[in-house]
Amino acid sequence: MGFIKHTFERLLPRFAYRALVAPYHLLFSFLAASKYGFPARKLKVIAVTGTKGKSSVTEMIAAILEGAGHRVALSSTIHFRINGKSVPNLYKMTLPGKGFIQKFLRDAVAEGCDFAVIEVSSEAAVQYRHLFLSLNALVFTNLAKEHLESHGGMENYFKAKLRIGRELERSAKRPRAIIGNADDEYGKRFLKLRVENRIPFSLQDATDIAATEKGVSFTYDRVSIGLPHPGTFSVLNALAAIKAAAFFNVDTKTSAAALHALTKIAGRAERIECGQDFTAVVDYAHTPDSLQALYDAFPGRKICVLGNTGGGRDTWKRPAMGRIASEACDEVILTDEDPYDEDPRAIVEAMAAGMEKKPLIIMDRREAIATALSHAKKGDSVLISGKGTDPYIMKANGGKLRWSDADVVREELGKLGHGA
Repeated sequence: MGFIKHTFERLLPRFAYRALVAPYHLLFSFLAASKYGFPARKLKVIAVTGTKGKSSVTEMIAAILEGAGHRVALSSTIHFRINGKSVPNLYKMTLPGKGFIQKFLRDAVAEGCDFAVIEVSSEAAVQYRHLFLSLNALVFTNLAKEHLESHGGMENYFKAKLRIGRELERSAKRPRAIIGNADDEYGKRFLKLRVENRIPFSLQDATDIAATEKGVSFTYDRVSIGLPHPGTFSVLNALAAIKAAAFFNVDTKTSAAALHALTKIAGRAERIECGQDFTAVVDYAHTPDSLQALYDAFPGRKICVLGNTGGGRDTWKRPAMGRIASEACDEVILTDEDPYDEDPRAIVEAMAAGMEKKPLIIMDRREAIATALSHAKKGDSVLISGKGTDPYIMKANGGKLRWSDADVVREELGKLGHGA
């Protein structure tokens, strides 16, 4: 069956393949929900979607709800957690298929959860995995250029995301809410969904914003809020989470306390601390916008390690991200990321084509990270981007190498005498 599916996927245009398998995905979603007793109906369900920030917002909402005394299930690109028991997401996809989410929600009900917070991607929506989630609320973070080859342009990408909004409109639960980014042109369109509550969030909602490489602080609803996460993008993420929680009657002070206690989100501007006198960060930044935001969050001398994804995915990003790294970083090391069936060297050379300063190219990702760490001096920032918590490096012919940027950083810092 897998061979037949792979063959059709390779031979047919993507739009034709998707049309062919759509009835299968739709039927499977219904059968899975039916098999597990439509568990989403027994929970308050919050979906989070967008291009950037959705994993962080999902984590923030869950932390706030738990801080308010609720029992929460969380499904994200990073991990799956029910009542504090967490397992890593090793599926290499945000929302796994084959009925995973319905079984997950059934388990959440069995564990006595009253909330589920679910990160939902456009690819999941195209394959109807978002159906039968019985949404109470949807958070839309933003939309930036990504998956354009897959969807066939920005408008189609938006329409794929909007499928999740239509699921909110179809939900029988009342009241429902869309929490949307009013600073984003696509967020404004999401805020037109036909639901009882349309709740915008904007950077203008916050005052007294102060940002350093160690975190941000701001004031909202006359409450001072401090986050141990860098970048003004963290302010927007926090506002989305605070407003989503407020819809469920969680006050701002409770939200502020929970966010202050959320010291780490794995693979999202994650600091690796082993006693070294420089900063080492692992981040998922995989679009030009998110890469620029990461670099802006860390002033001073930067040594940057990055690559790009193969498989024909968003090839336009390669020179663009190379240019951003060239302009923002003092040293740039280009390396392997997820080549799939493409020539890994050709991918990084396409990135180098967008750079004014010549990068160092080290195809072995561990060696690239080790070199960056060995070059760091006191006060420097070593920023390793592109994979975050991705559990594998994807190779040709379906091959994959088990991987963790964070673990490799710790191991290589140990070899340099840190953390011993």
